Amino acid sequence: MTVLKTSLRNFLAHKGRMALSAVAVLLSVAFVAGTLVFSDTMNTTFDKLFATTASDVTVSPKDAAADDEIPQTGRPATLPAALVERVRKAEGARNVQGAVVSMSVTVVNSRDENVGPTSGGPTIAVNWTPNELRSVEIASGHEPRGPTEVLIDAGTAEKHRLKIGDELRTIAVTGDFTAKISGIASFRITNPGATVVWFDTPTAQRGLLGKEGLFTQIAADAAPGVSDEKLKEAVAAEIGAGYKLQTAAEATDAGREDIAGFLDVMKYAMLGFAGIAFLVGIFLIVNTFSMLVAQRTREIGLMRAIGSSRGQINRSVLVEALLLGVVGSAAGVASGIGLAVGLMELMSSMGMELSTQDLTVRWTTPVVGIVLGVVVTVLAAFVPARRAARVSPMAALRDAGTPADGKAGVVRGVLGLVLTGAGAAALWAATRADEAGAGSLWLGLGVVLSLLGFVIVGPLLSGGVVRVLGLFVLRVFGPVGRMAERNALRNPRRTGATGAALMIGLALVAALSVVGSSMVASATEELDRSVGADFIVQSANGQPVVPQAQAAVEKVPGLDHVTEYRWIDVTVTDPRGKAEKTGLVAADPTYAQDVRRDTTSGTLSEAYGPDAMSVGSDYAAEHGVKVGDKLTVAFAGGGRAVLRVAAITSDANNIDKTVKYTSLATAEKYVPAEKMPKSMIVFATAKDGQEAAAYQALKDALKPYPQYKVADQADYKKDLQDQVGQLLNMVYGLLALAIVVAVLGVVNTLALSVVERTREIGLMRAIGLSRRQLRRMIRLESVVIALFGALLGLGLGLGWGTAAQKLLALEGLGVLEIPWPTITAVFVGSAFVGLFAALVPAFRAGRMNVLNAIASE
Repeated sequence: MTVLKTSLRNFLAHKGRMALSAVAVLLSVAFVAGTLVFSDTMNTTFDKLFATTASDVTVSPKDAAADDEIPQTGRPATLPAALVERVRKAEGARNVQGAVVSMSVTVVNSRDENVGPTSGGPTIAVNWTPNELRSVEIASGHEPRGPTEVLIDAGTAEKHRLKIGDELRTIAVTGDFTAKISGIASFRITNPGATVVWFDTPTAQRGLLGKEGLFTQIAADAAPGVSDEKLKEAVAAEIGAGYKLQTAAEATDAGREDIAGFLDVMKYAMLGFAGIAFLVGIFLIVNTFSMLVAQRTREIGLMRAIGSSRGQINRSVLVEALLLGVVGSAAGVASGIGLAVGLMELMSSMGMELSTQDLTVRWTTPVVGIVLGVVVTVLAAFVPARRAARVSPMAALRDAGTPADGKAGVVRGVLGLVLTGAGAAALWAATRADEAGAGSLWLGLGVVLSLLGFVIVGPLLSGGVVRVLGLFVLRVFGPVGRMAERNALRNPRRTGATGAALMIGLALVAALSVVGSSMVASATEELDRSVGADFIVQSANGQPVVPQAQAAVEKVPGLDHVTEYRWIDVTVTDPRGKAEKTGLVAADPTYAQDVRRDTTSGTLSEAYGPDAMSVGSDYAAEHGVKVGDKLTVAFAGGGRAVLRVAAITSDANNIDKTVKYTSLATAEKYVPAEKMPKSMIVFATAKDGQEAAAYQALKDALKPYPQYKVADQADYKKDLQDQVGQLLNMVYGLLALAIVVAVLGVVNTLALSVVERTREIGLMRAIGLSRRQLRRMIRLESVVIALFGALLGLGLGLGWGTAAQKLLALEGLGVLEIPWPTITAVFVGSAFVGLFAALVPAFRAGRMNVLNAIASE
């Protein structure tokens, strides 16, 4: 009980000094709790959507694509309308409806503007049936009653300012058709960002499937007292094999699996960054308790002198850490819920609607957040607590604030150097790896070991690095600068730990900058070397090029040739009889000019001849294939062919690596027209001297089809750079959390350091140091600590990034690009971080009463 009272008294007495450490715990726990709440809310939203829209039993074609996939043919798989009557005859079936659903559509307004989502969500075209009233209600107007009417969801109507009577054009692989808005429907549940349009059944069949008498699904509900499983068995017995049947639960599970990958990537990426923030927070907590123990050396000595045991002193410090962890974690859980709501609002602003009514806080979330925060805080305080327990009763005779360990020990230095050397060796091994898998293991090991090594050896490095920085940064400020340098050198362990917190975040920033820049530079070089086409036409969401858009491209004047690029799923059997599911690119012979591929044997142009193909060098080596061999190719949705290998392409190229080619004519010979995939990409090359005119003509020709983008090589490179830049900016934004915690660490270190040096500051003020000089001294100390951490972090990150690039070179990204402007900006920015972190401690030091400071013990 005495230990608890002492801990509570000390905690409340130093609550101001604990505040920043509590904020670090709060931020780290908030990120974990916010991530869990956000991902659980996403799951709840989609589960409600799937459960509401799913019928008791759904019948689909056997070869139907997944719900989140766009068929390569641009047309969903279908069922005959006669099957609806057969399902109605199943025992226990009622309310059987045929459904037409297609995501292979684009809907545009009268100004040829795409009214689909910009967040990556789908545009879904559906036939209107009474089943739709489960999930929506008609807010105004009426349901579609003929080929000239369409119903649209309220979210899309509001976003694009659409109203009843406005005309919409629907673009599908079967052709374009227009209709006027007859009504606007509001979702009864959350619509997570899709654009939905409804047509009457005949119009949906003709416009989306090409003819009437077809459905993509059949939905059946069970009669009272009939389970979903029983109805599924009855339907299967009635219609026979050859169809995919799902109960409502199975359909919900399948839908959940379709989005699980996306949600898991978000969840684990955000938790990873929360882990980084926790790691940085550990340094802050260790520093805080180390300095508090040092400042209370005399107090602890007195406690030991009057009978307190080492165990009691140890427990007293750990109880303070426990209190800090509980308070910070509880506030972090509450903040995490607010963060989740903020993320939902952000996603909604980007077009993915999430309702706070679906906000899901499971009981495990606060438990995980609080337990994690408390455990991390107590573990971080363990070493300072042991150090406090070793304080002897004789310490009561010494001045408080004397550092317990002025220099890093020899053992610490040796261990740090050994780990750093082992990390460097592992990184070097990663650069020498022959396979990406093995190299990735070496890279991960090298990152962990080198990081631990730098953390441990940091205090040993701080003396030399701070002195060098002092020559360039501090000495120009005269005596004040020299005092700032001595203050930073006074406690190498403290300086090293404070700099290490900033080092971790900046090391990751530097490494990712190197990887991102190298990816862009490698891809740019590959484009310059391999791509001969002037223009590339494709959609952003993977939609195939519809025939009417293809025809518009082919009519553009000034083009030398247009090349179709179609991907066909096939099963290839090699001469040894080994079968392998893979893809085959069917293209026009001009593709060999549009994308230049080196060959190791044979001639690529011959691969576009009748019943011929090419294979990649990796496939040829693995399967023992050579030019002249014949491979059996089974086309998905088509027949079997025996094709002669006319060329083996080099897989040293990164573009189209491992791809097999054949001609469109050969593919069309074995695949029926209705099963033939549409072009995923269209390449075009202008006649000499007509590039600019052809570029503009292409853009004009495709204006009615806004789902497709025309890019010349400069556009393509810029898009690639923008995509990598957006990804890096997102990562940098998440890493900013770790950097914020590191800044708090610098603030806390300086604040506690000022308290520790209260008497010293008073004496300096008494002998003539002005308030302005005092504040400058503290700011300069902060700047040099921040630059020390930045120097270590950027150096470490450059090593990680270089090793990662060498590993990526195995995948064709062979150009190492160091983004020196970014590295320089980060280093200079670190000085401003130091200045910002010192504002409050310097202001408080400047306001200190001189006489009270001198009298301070």
